[in-house]
Order: sequence, then structure tokens, then C-alpha cells
Amino acid sequence: MRSYSHERLAVLARDRGLSETQLRDLRVVSTVLPFKVNDYVVDQLIDWSAVPDDPIFQLTFPHRDMLSPDIYASIAALLDAEAPREVMRKAAAEAQVRLNPHPGGQLEANVPRLGGRPLTGLQHKYPETVLVFPSQGQTCHAYCGYCFRWAQFVGDADLRQALRDPADLTGYLTGQPRVTDVLFTGGDPLIMKTPVLRRWVEPLLDPAMEQVRTLRFGTKALSYWPDRFVGDSDADDLLRLFERCVAAGRHVAVMAHFSHPRELDTPLVRRALERLRATGAVVRSQAPLVRHINDDAGVWARMWQRQVELGVVPYYMFVERDTGARNFFGVPLAEALGIYTDAVRQVSGLARSARGPVMSAFPGKVQVDGVTDIAGERVFILRLLQARDPALVGRPFFAAFDPAAEWFDDLRPALGSWFPGRALP
Repeated sequence: MRSYSHERLAVLARDRGLSETQLRDLRVVSTVLPFKVNDYVVDQLIDWSAVPDDPIFQLTFPHRDMLSPDIYASIAALLDAEAPREVMRKAAAEAQVRLNPHPGGQLEANVPRLGGRPLTGLQHKYPETVLVFPSQGQTCHAYCGYCFRWAQFVGDADLRQALRDPADLTGYLTGQPRVTDVLFTGGDPLIMKTPVLRRWVEPLLDPAMEQVRTLRFGTKALSYWPDRFVGDSDADDLLRLFERCVAAGRHVAVMAHFSHPRELDTPLVRRALERLRATGAVVRSQAPLVRHINDDAGVWARMWQRQVELGVVPYYMFVERDTGARNFFGVPLAEALGIYTDAVRQVSGLARSARGPVMSAFPGKVQVDGVTDIAGERVFILRLLQARDPALVGRPFFAAFDPAAEWFDDLRPALGSWFPGRALP
């Protein structure tokens, strides 16, 4: 895999017809938000004849509107003045703090402790599931502009979640018998070489860890580097590791991030899916609904249909989180609900397994089920698919209808309260 340096990228972009203004935007925005792209994305996924409107280009290349006008102007002025590196780093860090780098209480409420010390590379929000951020997996093959984990990639240790020692994971799980699912995330855990990944996974196959029944791997590798499962030097070793997990009685779920149907079109990704599914692993797909890339019911219907044909289970249509470049990528909840509903109408039951639109908000995973009128009040019908308070899972509740609301925090309770007699976390 070959990633593009800014210098090489500038040459490529000029060869592909990008303007000096677009190159300047790339330089300014990537000073604040992470940017990385590789030759597979550039050569196989982007339709350069449709740039800058091409959805994969919009997905991976920075746009000036990803920053607010005042942040853009201040960073551009410093670049024009050739400000010292430390000055640029300080300005970028101040801008990053304004972009809400850790939404949903990730550091305040989700980080567990072991022996009195915080495990900043673990997240334990729901009783059954622990998220792991292996330190060696905190990058990706290429970066999505909408990524809500962007703070992992900007080089600030204070913003980064990373666990260095697999023994901290097993040590924590020993005291948490309710945990059945471990999700390796990042970054992208499958950017790690297989011997490194094995050090994290194999301890969970030990009989002492029998409580762990499901191993999940959140990854964009199928979209951005399918050779990870086909032609990489350790691709066969990776597949054998998955086979071993399945043979040990663990359910292996590859949580694939497909944002657009074009990511499913290359022969290489189809071959990768064949090889991956042959291990006994189940591939489930999830992505946020984002402006400029997939804010169209037909796009989602085509994507879900192709996934079913390739043996992938549609799982989630998420709402873009309240972080990073949300102002550029965000879609109002009412519009998102309409897109989801129209997409579901276009596919058969097998593709209707995708749940959405879903917000991973502080209280839990909040699904928008519909809009209706109750006692003369227009309301969103909401439901918690998962919750900090397990007693609230599955219970419908209502928010006052707001056509401009893009996130849970933009909503207010309808009919007097969220849940009569019980506080919402």
C-alpha cells in the first residue's frame, strides 16, 4: 500500500485537473483535520472525470467548508505568513478543541478503571460490550472526512485513545463477567500486521476468557485496502486467525464501513469478501448518512442490495456525529428519516436488516422510528436500541419535531419529559 505525501499528492492533483484553490483548501483543512489517501482509493475508487463532485473524492479529500469560516481564515493566514511550526501546531490544537473531539462522553463517562487507573484505550458504555483501541492500530488505510474518530489521527496524545498492553484488556475483563462482546476499533485494527493482532486476540480464546463469545473488528479495509485479505504478505495468516477464532467457538463479526456502493464494485473487494466469509466470519456493514456522499435513498438501496448479494449483512445507517466536520456532512434527522424510509421501500426483506437512522448519543443508540402527531403535538418517535441504563432499551419515547435538528442534543422532550418517572442518562 502506498499513501500520498502532500508533495506527491499536489503533483497528482494538478495532473488530475484540480485547481490551485482546491489545493490550497486541502492544505488549510488538513492542518486541522487529518488527511490520508492511498493509491487504491486514487486509482480504483475516485472518478476523476466527476471531480470535485465525485462522492469518493468528497469522502476522502478535504473541502474548505469542513472548517468554519473563522477557523479557515485564521489557519490560512498563518500558512500564508509561513508561521513557525509551533505556532501552527498551537493554532491547529485550539481549532481541534472547538470541533468537539470526543463526543458522547467518550472520555468522561466511558473509560473504565483497573486497579484505580483509567484505561484510556478501553471504552465500556454498555454492560455487554467493551471497545478496545490497540495502540498499534490507531491509523487507517485512508481517512474519511466525516470520521468521528478523527482525534485519533492528529498527533495529539491528549486526544488519542490507545491501549498498549493486551494484559490490561484481559485483566479488566476478568472482573467483568457480563461482558460477552469485545470490539476492536480505532483507527482500524486490521491495519496491524497479523502477528501484532494475534497478541490482542489469542488471549481472548483462552478457556479463562470463555465469557467472551463475540469478537468484532471495526474496519474500513474492505473499502480502502481489500488486498489486506487477498494479496498482502500476511493476508493468509489473518484469515487463519479468524478461522481459529471460529473454531474456538467465538463469533467473528467484521464490522465493515461501506459508505457508498462504488466501494463494492471492484473485483478485488469481491474476492476479499469471498475469502473472508470462507473463514466463518460474518461481515456486517455500517456507515453514517452524510451530505455530499450518500444523502440519497437510491444510493443506500443500491448499496444494501449489493451487500446482500455479496453475503454482507446491512446493519446500521448512522447519523453523522456532532464532531469534526459535521457542519459540512450533517443531515437533519427529518431528512435522514425520509432517506432511510425511501431506501427501505426499494429493497427486499433481506436488505431491511439495516437499522436507522441511529444516533450514538450519550444516553445510547437512539433510533428515529418515525414522525407523528400526539395530543396535537408533532413529535419524533424515538427508541433506544442500546442504553447506558439497560431498563430503557426498547422503550419508545418522543421528542418535539424540529425540521432543523441534526443530533440528539438538538432535541427537546415532547409531552413533558423523555421518560415519565425515570431520568434519561
